Amino acid sequence: MAGLVPAIHALFCCTKGVDARPKAGHDERMRRGRGVSLIIRKAAPSDSALIFALVCELATYEKLSGEVDATERDIAGALFAAEPRVFCDIAEWDGEPAGCALWFLNYSTFRGRHGIYLEDIFVRPAFRNKGIGKALLAGLAARCVDNGWARCEWAVLDWNAPSIAFYRSIGADILEQWKICRLSGDALAKFAAHGANR
Repeated sequence: MAGLVPAIHALFCCTKGVDARPKAGHDERMRRGRGVSLIIRKAAPSDSALIFALVCELATYEKLSGEVDATERDIAGALFAAEPRVFCDIAEWDGEPAGCALWFLNYSTFRGRHGIYLEDIFVRPAFRNKGIGKALLAGLAARCVDNGWARCEWAVLDWNAPSIAFYRSIGADILEQWKICRLSGDALAKFAAHGANR
């Protein structure tokens, strides 16, 4: 979701201090039925290659592969630092890696509370329509409620009609009036230099 293609901002408000580390009960969520199981678990350092592969698969799906300049080492260094600021949940379907949600904390001055910003959510095509994306989002919503955080929000590409319809179906507001603003690359460096010289 980090590309330059127009995106729509989505907001999922939660009805309810800041320790983003998963609490007991969030480390692993399991659903069983018809001989298969879904497990949502906290990512471990041994998942680094998997997480990077899922990020690359997401970029391909979003037609943004050319914009990925992160490496597996970059992502692992952020997720598994001594005091990480970004987190990842892994979904496994019947023991197979099926998808992930990569998120971090943000803060609402209007609400006076933290929330979750969902940077990436991705389910591999072979595992779609099994409730895996919904389970990943439900886990984040539960984490918000349990911690008293205000909301969970994310962006969705404006052409991704199936995802937009799904997000609306779970009660997310699609904030059409908001636009994402981004400074990056040369523009970021140029503006930083300009500001420093004033």
